[in-house]
Parts: sequence; C-alpha cells; structure tokens
Amino acid sequence: MTALEPPTTAAARDDGGQYSSAADAEALSQLGYTQELHRGIGGYAAFASGFSFVSILTTVFALFALGFGLGGPSFFFTWPIVFVCQFCVCLVFAELSGKFPVAGAIYQWSRRLAGDGVGWFAGWFMLIGYIVSVSALAIAMQSVLPSIWSGFQLVGSDTALASVSGATNAIILGSITIALCTVISAVGVSFMGRITIIGVTIEIIGVVLLVVLMFVHSERTPAQAVLDTGGHGTGLGYLPGFLASMLMAAYVMYGFDSAAELSEETRDPRRTAPKAIVNALLVSFIGGGLMILGALMAAPSLGAPELSADGIAWVITSQLDTWMGKTLLTIVAIAIFSATLAIQASASRVMFSMARDNRLPFGSFLAKVNSRTGTPVNTGIVVSALAIAVLLVNLGQAGVFAAITSVSVVIVYIAYLMVTIPALIHRLRGTSLSFGRPVFDLGRWGILVNVIAVVMGTLLMINIAWPRAEVYDPDGTSWFLHYFAIIFVALTLVVGAAAYLRVRNLPGAPVPTDALVGAKRSR
Repeated sequence: MTALEPPTTAAARDDGGQYSSAADAEALSQLGYTQELHRGIGGYAAFASGFSFVSILTTVFALFALGFGLGGPSFFFTWPIVFVCQFCVCLVFAELSGKFPVAGAIYQWSRRLAGDGVGWFAGWFMLIGYIVSVSALAIAMQSVLPSIWSGFQLVGSDTALASVSGATNAIILGSITIALCTVISAVGVSFMGRITIIGVTIEIIGVVLLVVLMFVHSERTPAQAVLDTGGHGTGLGYLPGFLASMLMAAYVMYGFDSAAELSEETRDPRRTAPKAIVNALLVSFIGGGLMILGALMAAPSLGAPELSADGIAWVITSQLDTWMGKTLLTIVAIAIFSATLAIQASASRVMFSMARDNRLPFGSFLAKVNSRTGTPVNTGIVVSALAIAVLLVNLGQAGVFAAITSVSVVIVYIAYLMVTIPALIHRLRGTSLSFGRPVFDLGRWGILVNVIAVVMGTLLMINIAWPRAEVYDPDGTSWFLHYFAIIFVALTLVVGAAAYLRVRNLPGAPVPTDALVGAKRSR
C-alpha cells in the first residue's frame, strides 16, 4: 500500500485480540494511510520502548569509563548539559508525535515540514544509525555474558573484543541476540510489547538496586566526587577534556523518539506517544545521573587506573559481593537484549514507512505487512541481516567497529536536526505545526525551546564528530580512523544521494508538505 491508495477507517484486529479504534484508524487515514499494522502498544509499553532504547543500565554502565577517562570525575556535569539540549529536542518531538502519529517518525515529520528530499535523507540517516546501533548493542553481550558464565565463551578463551577469539565470540552472541529479537518482533507487537515491558521493569529495578548499593558503599561526599578534574586541567585548560568527555552523555541520551516510531501500533497515539517520549528521557536522565554520581562516590579511589579502564564494573567488583555482582550483570544482559529489541523494531518501522511511500528499492516487498501478525516482517529480517553484516566488521577490526558505532550517533543527531531546524523555520514564519486537533503543544514556549534544540543540537553534533584521536584512533595508527566521522558522514551523503536519485520519481509520492503543515496562525 502506498500513500496514494484510498484510506480506510476499518478497524484491524491485533494479535492480542484487540482492535484499532475507529478514531485511531481515522486519524491515520487523514494522514494518507490505511490501518495495516496491529495496535497492541499501551502507555507503559510505549514508554518502555523509548526507555529501553536509551537503556541507561547498558549505556551508562558501558560508557562511564569513556567519560571518566576523557574528563575525570567532573565529567559528571556534562550529563545535565546534554540533557538540556536533548530535552528541548524531546519536547519538539513530543509535539510532533501528537500531531503526526505515523510509523517512521523522524522521516515522516521531516518530509512534512521540509519536503520530500530533506525527509528522505532524515529517514536514510536514521536507518543507518539504527542498524549500526543494533549491532553495537548486540555485540555488548560479549562484555557481560562470559562474565556471568564461562559457557557463553563459545570460541577460545580470550574474552577481549580486540582478540580474535573474543571478536568471533562477540559476533556469534550478537547474531543470536539479533535473531531472537527478529523472531519476537515478527510474532506480533503485543508480544513484543510484553517482552519489552518485562525487560524495562527488570532494568529499572536493577538501576534502583545499583544506585542504592553504590550510595550505601560510598567513600566520599557528592561534592568530593564531582569537583575534581582528575588532572585534566583547571579553568579554561579543562575545557578540551570536558568537551571530549561530553561524548559519553551524548552517546546515551538519544533514541527516546523510539516510542513515536511505533505510533501506528500504539493505542490512542496522539496522547500516548508524547507522554512516552518525555517520560522516557526524564526517567533516563534521573536514573543515569544517579548511576554516575553513585559510581564516583563509591569508587575505592578516583585516581585508580581501573576506573578509566573498567568503569562501573570495577566499582561493582571492588565493593560488592560476587553473587551480587553477577546478579547485576545478569540484569545488564537483560537490558541489552531489551534495548536491541527496541532498536531493531524502530529500524524496521523506519524502513517500512519509507518503503510504503515507495522511497526504497523493492518497496512493495519491504512494505508488506503480515496479515496474521500485523507486523512488517520483511523489513525486520532485512534490518537484522544488515546489522549482522555490520557485526562482521569487528572480526580483526575492533577499531573500525568502534569508530562506526561512534559515527552512528553523529548521523542520528544530524537526522534530528532535519526535524528541529524545519520546525523552527515554520515557527519563525508563523505557520502552524498542527494537523488535526493539537494534543501536546508548546505554545508560546515553542520558539525558545526550538532554538535551544537547534543551537545546542548543532554544537553537540559537531562536538561528537570532531576528529579526536583518543576517540576515533586511540592507538594512533590510522589517519583514516582519526577522520572517520567526517569520512563516514560524507560517504553516507554520497551513497544516500545516489539512492535518492533512483527513487525520487517513483510513483507513490508522499502527500505534499503544504497540505499537512497548516496555514498561518490567526493573530
């Protein structure tokens, strides 16, 4: 089905035995699409999708050492700075999700605000970023599962990702994780939602448990923990290290828009999606901030090299009993799986949404929805196959894989700007962002929030992409890796441009932008 086919308000029965309401189907038909996907996502499941994508127990746990190593204990203050930026982006997205509740959210919002070309590239960037993120999360299983039980080390004995046996085992564990997520996603959105809810509930319990235990075992006060640059300079001399350490927070705080990607599978999405997006980021900010603070307070020594090398894992093994450490690692593994499931589902919805508009090769195949499960099974399989292909880069090329993972965040931030910049332009011109009855509206705060989202988002994207050797080429052996972010973004643009030229004139073009953005606001 393409955007040119006549819409219908017929209710669709989902795999949970429920039906899409007439109001939900009608809202979707006004945007040019029929109700094909089954609606089995409720409020908590929508929140769980966004929260599990951010997955603070996974990302903060894994990236704490990066931030600490680049900026010392005071890197803690990068967390609220990045949050201010991302919360403004989040509010813009929440507003749009209530007005355009369509699968493939970033792609759909961008093309309605800025036209087909900009929208296509926003979708292209999100798709690439999502696929790489699926690989990055899945491969993280190698850093957790063998530590829980040696039987998970299926190849050799060296668990390090940089070793041949470690990399090979990581690819195997990651591929199994992605395959399981693909099956769960294909079974039906209600089943996937229940799995996500279980995973997120366990993750939240794990975060609370970890924070409490670290605060109980604290070695210093909060002020003593964060007012220390760790030898990275003072005054303006600390700025380079501080900006570099900001990458940790930037790598964590994105993906909250995942709830909007499932809008066509969410009940009453105009109300549910905005709340889910905002709550996912707020809970992530509070929980992640407490995790960072707790680790800094509980670390046996802020000057120990282990804190820069192993991060929170070293704090746990140093301060907690072995059985408690393994319990927390098990919860981390569950969080990794839940996050992989959420990202895989989001990626498949972006691909489905673009294919449905005939904006990808083999569009009719990729846009097919399984009549029994009401899910885009084909896009799920293709996304997973591509993610496993990215995993293979890690075999003997751990540095390249790490660089690709970092750059995937850069291109997602670029895609975010392809929404926030056009939205700001419309606000400044006085044109409405509404389509239908507004539910979540920033009102008079819209311009200020949008300006912060654009300015800080641009600066943050540049900061992430900056060619720092300690981030992209820590071994100092490759100029290619050193400038990998710039090279990768340029190649993504070139390949994307070639692909867009092949599909831009295909039949089934999206509805024109000016039919959806709205007219001048009454004054």
